[in-house]
This record gives sequence, C-alpha cells and structure tokens, in this order.
Amino acid sequence: MAQRRCLHSLTRQTVALLSSNPTTLHHSLKASPSIPNSISIKSLIFRSSIFTKADITWCSLWSHHHRRHFASSSRDESDDNEEDEETEGEDSEGEYSEGEEPTGSALNIEYSAQEKEEEAAAIGYKVIGPLDKSDQLFKPYEPVFAVVQIGSHQFKVSNGDSIFTERLKFCDVNDKLILNKVLLLGSSTQTIIGRPMVPDAAVHAVVEQHALDAKVIIFKKKRRKNYRRTKGHRQELTKLRITDIQGIEKPERKIDSPKSKKAAAKKQEKVAVAA
Repeated sequence: MAQRRCLHSLTRQTVALLSSNPTTLHHSLKASPSIPNSISIKSLIFRSSIFTKADITWCSLWSHHHRRHFASSSRDESDDNEEDEETEGEDSEGEYSEGEEPTGSALNIEYSAQEKEEEAAAIGYKVIGPLDKSDQLFKPYEPVFAVVQIGSHQFKVSNGDSIFTERLKFCDVNDKLILNKVLLLGSSTQTIIGRPMVPDAAVHAVVEQHALDAKVIIFKKKRRKNYRRTKGHRQELTKLRITDIQGIEKPERKIDSPKSKKAAAKKQEKVAVAA
C-alpha cells in the first residue's frame, strides 16, 4: 500500500514535469531521495499513463450518469441573451472606455481643399464663395426649367425656386453654389436631354439655411419578450435658392401691354355680337 502511494505521488510529479519541461525530469528524479534505484523512468511514465487514463475514464462515466437538467429551454436562454446584448449595446452608445477613441462621424476629420472639391463634385455641386452685396439674388422669372441631381435625389427647378436637400458639406449660409449634374433642360421652344448629363449646363444656387426636418418616431416591439424601444430622428437639411439656369437659349418673355389687352377685349366683344 505504501509503495502504491509512493508511485501515485511520483506519477503526479512526472506528469507535471513532462508537461512543463521534459529535460528537467532526469535532474529532479536524481535529486529526490525517496525514489528507489530499482524503478526506472520508463516504468514511471508507463504507470502514470495508466493512472491518468483511469482517472479520465472515471470522470467521463460520472459526468455521463450524473447529468444536470434545467427547466428552462435553450431557446428562452438565447432570447434572454439577445435582449441583454441589445440593451447593453444601446446603453453603451456614446460612451467610450479609457484608451479608446471614437470612430466614424464622432471624429472631426480635417479635409484638404482638393479633397473637399472632389467630394463635393461627387455629390453634384461646387462651392464658389460667399454671396456679394452687388449680386442680384432675385431675378425676373424666365420660362426655363432644369432637372438637377444632388446626391441620390433629382429635382425639377426653375429660376427663383427653393428646394430642400440633404445636408451639404463644406458650405455655409449665403454661399454660392454651382450644380453640375444637370440631366435635362427645357423651355417653351426646345428640350435638351442629357446622356446622362447635359454638357456645358449649370444651375446656380445660393445656400439660404441649414435646418432640421420634422421628427420621425421609430418604435420597435417584440411580443411576449418585454422588449420596447422608442427612438427619434431628425434629418439634417439644406435649403437652396435657384438663381440662374445656363446651357439653353432663353426665349424672350412676352409682356402684355394695356393696349393689347384692350384690343383683345374688343375682339371678344365683336365675336360675341356676331354670334
């Protein structure tokens, strides 16, 4: 019995030494005085493998016959975990731990002048500069219209119209813009259709204000899960005033004089009397 205990303790030591560093096994066995000389290292390793295999099989049998059963199903647990993750994600919005930096829209990225021009051109406009006092903002009406693309939206505009677009970058209030992506030009005498853009066509506009759209409520619910989320969103907008349309011949505006109006009225009276 004493030899068996001694062998069991020795096997534990050899397994630990083999797992850490096999080269130190020989020196540790020489240093220990309790090991008899008749026992070799190979026999110790063989017996240790037998003991470890027996322990593993006994543990596996015990775990197989003594399983723990719970009343809750795995589906309910997964749903609870998903809810916890969602609530944690919503609570952690806008918060950053120490050593971390915000990414995306939270960073104030500095753009060079060339990068600003390229990004604005991709959207469909070009910033000229601030509005001068000598510039005439409101011009007389011209019977010309254009279809302009700004970002992913298209607008039919004419001289003096005001439109709301998504927030435009790199421009302030009272800045003059040139809208380059003109898809169509039209008047009372002709129509020009682009393929897809009309060459040498431009629409001039002025930034009037940056505003927020009406609030939109987003409500989410999962029945029987005690899950309700309410959020609000206000889209950032930019108001533009169209000042001029270039790239098409503008017909002269006919102004009706009072004499012509009187002559037209007399003709109508004569036609009525003759009838």
